[in-house]
Amino acid sequence: MKASEAEILIVPGYTNSGPDHWQSRWQQKLTTARRVEQAEWSKPVREDWVARVIEEVNAATKPVVLVAHSLGVAAVMHAVPEFRKPVAGAFLVAPPEVENPKIRPKHLMTFGPYPREPLPFPSLTIASRNDPFGSYEHADDVAAAWGSLLIDAGESGHINAESGHGPWPEGTMVFAQFLSRLKV
Repeated sequence: MKASEAEILIVPGYTNSGPDHWQSRWQQKLTTARRVEQAEWSKPVREDWVARVIEEVNAATKPVVLVAHSLGVAAVMHAVPEFRKPVAGAFLVAPPEVENPKIRPKHLMTFGPYPREPLPFPSLTIASRNDPFGSYEHADDVAAAWGSLLIDAGESGHINAESGHGPWPEGTMVFAQFLSRLKV
């Protein structure tokens, strides 16, 4: 699949993805990409976030490729059963441990627990060994439940602009390869 054959939905996490974040950079470069906007980025409400993901997927006119980061992964996972339009694949980066009471801010726990059903479309999960919002072991566990291929990003923090992943060229290459293997 080529990017032009899909609607690429960028699903940011808590507080949105700023201009230096790889998601924002990808959105600028990919002509078929658009962001799933949320009414409240800093006080996320699970039902509202999930509803927005469902709304955007179901409004699509081409097969959808989801590109979710952090809390956006949780929103996507809760939305999957309500998708009525074809989803070609999901690129899931840095899934947080939404059930871990030690993770801050605490209200992110309202997004847990993750659904554990296998995804009905191909997916790839990328996780870091030193993500402050989720352990690699947790990412391995949920990726296995979802039937998602897990990629070890090494010690990459939360894989965001703050951890030095603004341009994230390695992610761009992995995403291009993932996209090329998806069916229209």
